[in-house]
Amino acid sequence: MNAIAVTCGDINGIGVEIALKSFSMLNEKDFDASVVFIVPENVLNLAVEKFNIKNIPNFVEFDFLNNAEITPGKPEKKSGEISFRALTRAYELIKKRNANALVTAPISKEAFALAGINYKGHTDLLADWTNTKNYLMTFISPQFKTALATIHVPLKNVPELISEEKIYSQIKLLRDTAVYDFGIAKPRIAVLGLNPHAGENGNIGSEEIKIINPALERLRSENIDVAGAFVPDAFFANKKYLDFDFVFGMYHDQVLIPFKMLNFNNGVNFTAGLPFVRTSPDHGTAYEIAWKGNADPESMLQAILLADKLSATRNERNQTV
Repeated sequence: MNAIAVTCGDINGIGVEIALKSFSMLNEKDFDASVVFIVPENVLNLAVEKFNIKNIPNFVEFDFLNNAEITPGKPEKKSGEISFRALTRAYELIKKRNANALVTAPISKEAFALAGINYKGHTDLLADWTNTKNYLMTFISPQFKTALATIHVPLKNVPELISEEKIYSQIKLLRDTAVYDFGIAKPRIAVLGLNPHAGENGNIGSEEIKIINPALERLRSENIDVAGAFVPDAFFANKKYLDFDFVFGMYHDQVLIPFKMLNFNNGVNFTAGLPFVRTSPDHGTAYEIAWKGNADPESMLQAILLADKLSATRNERNQTV
């Protein structure tokens, strides 16, 4: 049976609410896993009462952090510290093999900074902790699946952060993820250009000619099915994403804008390349609606279900190796 550690995220945001609502929506007959929710006890009790949570399944256990005061809708040093402590506790469970998957509720980068935590988010933090050099932020939905060459960086820094070798190794990882985690025997991967009109043969930037296309040629020589570099706006306008198993983009908003337009309530963030399964909802702390009771738990629910599914896939594969 899978054991999934779930963190509370930033307690001043919607993480506790969507986690508890998701737990109450899990059907014990269809969900074959145990869950450990890491959260301050007083915050849990307050949320259960405020959101009228009635039916937390028996397979959900609690790992309590020290009590903490909440300030709904505001990033604070203490909320950053608690979200970091929850993540630390979850990683300890993973290392001790008391959990084999991790689902993270949203954190605040601002609260992390206020707490002196020098990470931009879960993805780079977990990669650092696990000494994972080649990893990908991917987003998963029934409509389309996508991955990013760069993550949370200023747009002006993107060109210097991509290279032929990096794109080559990232797409190889994406192909392996598609095959081994998602069961796609021969995945088709679309690659977007960096520049408007994909550089227009070097007239609007040379990264496609000098970096992206050479990487794609190397991948094709290894029988990896990649196509591109596509003109990004035309690619989505013509719904070309429907022809591919994954879309590989160069920077955050290039693929996250269309992804969230299609999947804001049910998309899932999955970190490819880690030694364990990690998922999260594809949205942030939503401070503007925090502790008001109207947060939609669907993305969190899908993150838990995907963590269970991918963990089962990995367990089955490991048993047959």
